[in-house]
Amino acid sequence: MSQSNKKLIGISGLAAYVPPYRVWLEDWCDWTDSHWPKIREIVGRSFRVRGPNHSVYTMAATAVMRLIEQYDVDPTRIKFLGLGTESSTDNSAGAIIIKGMIDTALEARGKPPIARSCEVPEFKHACLGGVYGMKGAIRHLALDGVGGQAIVVCADIAEYARGSSGEPTQGAGAVAMLLEEDPKLAVVDLVGSGSASDYRIMDFRKPMLRFCGQDRSESHHVQDFPVFNGKYSTTCYVDETLHALADMYEKRRLDPSEYLRSLKTVFMHRPYRRMPETGWAISYLFALSEGDTADRAELASFCYEVGIEPQALHEEMRAKPQVALLAEPERLQFEAYPLTMAVFRVFRASRHYRREILDKLALGSDAMLDLGNLYTAALPAWMAAGFEQALDEDRLTVGEEVLTLGYGSGDAAEVIPFFMADGWREATAAIGFGDVMQHAVDLNFEQYEALHGGRRASNLDYLPVNEFVIDRVGQTDDRHFSDLGIEYYKYVG
Repeated sequence: MSQSNKKLIGISGLAAYVPPYRVWLEDWCDWTDSHWPKIREIVGRSFRVRGPNHSVYTMAATAVMRLIEQYDVDPTRIKFLGLGTESSTDNSAGAIIIKGMIDTALEARGKPPIARSCEVPEFKHACLGGVYGMKGAIRHLALDGVGGQAIVVCADIAEYARGSSGEPTQGAGAVAMLLEEDPKLAVVDLVGSGSASDYRIMDFRKPMLRFCGQDRSESHHVQDFPVFNGKYSTTCYVDETLHALADMYEKRRLDPSEYLRSLKTVFMHRPYRRMPETGWAISYLFALSEGDTADRAELASFCYEVGIEPQALHEEMRAKPQVALLAEPERLQFEAYPLTMAVFRVFRASRHYRREILDKLALGSDAMLDLGNLYTAALPAWMAAGFEQALDEDRLTVGEEVLTLGYGSGDAAEVIPFFMADGWREATAAIGFGDVMQHAVDLNFEQYEALHGGRRASNLDYLPVNEFVIDRVGQTDDRHFSDLGIEYYKYVG
């Protein structure tokens, strides 16, 4: 571990919130005449939908409140409260909204508020904002925040237009992380991490122009449907993953294939089931191309099966294509790595695929089939689910390396090694992620249609308990007082 001669900083706790409203994808396939076996294999089982009284801020604040309670956090020690999101609805304030909600709820319980000297930044870079927030918190704790604690909450609402290819990958939720020196759950090794970024024009964007002309007469919710291009987005994800890994290999002087084989557990950004599997499998094939004679022979066996010359594949892998050049209407369906993708399809059908890919992505993967895409919260949610499964099955050991990979469209990626701390079992026992997932209200088509459209749905059997909700939204726009569009919140105990 490259931080061995430095003060160890990392995560001591995780807590989550997801809205109760659930859509089963098998039902959704019936509603939309979609092919359920394909959706099950590529996407998952179900996703969550926000309700009329939910916003990114209520979900984030609820996750933070749970973190404070579940880990008995002293609020006065919190000197950094970061929000990672791409679903914020205020272009001025961010994490301070969450701090205000938490302070009010704590004071109502006779407890002290979060420290007045607390920093409250918001981090935005598509799905990578939460990882950047975590890195910012660790740097804070290593420098001017020494001795304090930090909380980073990742919260998002993934919504797609009805009938779009992204519709079955929707989701909503928040995960809060407690960070400090001498962490109880896992040490985060920033020194040994890898980074990559490159502007990709139209991979996945949310230009403000989309909001012009929206009818908000029935709801205060703004429909934040992204501009995206599915196949191109997959290419961007894979390419940025490869570059971030390459940066980490160089920093740590790693042998790629030897290192990837040594890992037992990997957590990645997960917009839907198949994406991390593809990203990790391509990374493994690239590692084989840089390996020893046995590694290259393994790769060659896949090449011969699909009729590709190994040398042609090696040349493609070394070429480092300019993916942004594919961002043209007539080129979006092109592959940046066509030979590699052909070999990947053969590899996926081989006996090696389960051992080197699926088994390393196994912890928590079943629970994630019922979450959909949580954008910034997708990676920490998978970690929370994975750590709980590891605790149940005794699958991780103190000091073991767990590799995490965060990704944000636009594009950027971060590969960060985690090392399990001495107290990881006790810290994991307090997460309660499984309990969060059990609380669900299943939607019928009419209810889903209403909530998706920003309207109130009828006959929903749900009353909020121990969570923040939107109490009302300001409507006044007078000369001497204006609160137009400002949300007011309350904590329902």
